[in-house]
Amino acid sequence: MAATSIYATYPSLHDRVVVVSGGATGIGASFVEEFAAQGAKVIFLDIQEQASVDLIKRLELQTPKSTPIFMHCDVTDVEGSIKPVAARILELFPSIHGLINNAANDVRQPTLDITLDQWDRGVAVNLRHVFFLTQALMPGLIESGSGSVINMGSISWAIPSTGLAPYVASKSAIVGLTKTLAHEFGPRGVRVNSIMPGAIATDRQQRDILTPEYQALILDRQAIKRILQPIEVARLALWLVADDSAAMTNQSLVIDGGWI
Repeated sequence: MAATSIYATYPSLHDRVVVVSGGATGIGASFVEEFAAQGAKVIFLDIQEQASVDLIKRLELQTPKSTPIFMHCDVTDVEGSIKPVAARILELFPSIHGLINNAANDVRQPTLDITLDQWDRGVAVNLRHVFFLTQALMPGLIESGSGSVINMGSISWAIPSTGLAPYVASKSAIVGLTKTLAHEFGPRGVRVNSIMPGAIATDRQQRDILTPEYQALILDRQAIKRILQPIEVARLALWLVADDSAAMTNQSLVIDGGWI
């Protein structure tokens, strides 16, 4: 975020601790960059070491006073990775204001070819980690007195997309999980919402998914006739963690250019 940005600055985010899973690339990297630009203390989790180092080097130049912290974490390993990493975070930062459960994998595969192991791995990264990382960090979110959890969903289950059964099932389940967590922890000062993006032009999506033919289909179905950018999703997340959205919980917010 440039110093001359025309977009909102949220004073309540300054010095707040925000944890992002899957923060090395894509939309996750935009979360890390935008929260750091607001002066937040960002910890991001990922398994991509080099991409994480590259992101930190870039942000050391952009936001030297709020350089993010990278922690290696395999979100498919609850006992061996999520729990010890969460314990380390809470040791360093007992009070956590924001958690963005972003890590995901949208591997394409025909339904009839999916094995039990492939199904389990898809659910582990796209859904199971959302629950167990939230559970592990909930003491810190409660301690802050104004914790905000963002579960990254998708419009894929509402279109619906095909050839993505584990991913679509997980993203659909996130809507229900978000609602139950919002009601369970709202009385303790924690808000829980979901963001449901449409087609977003991350580097990987542009490389592997957004063919000219698919882009034409997207633009035909969207009300806004352009492909959306990761930073636009990140700006919504800023608002959801900031005090400006203090009355917002139990919601799944669609950002898809008017597709659904």
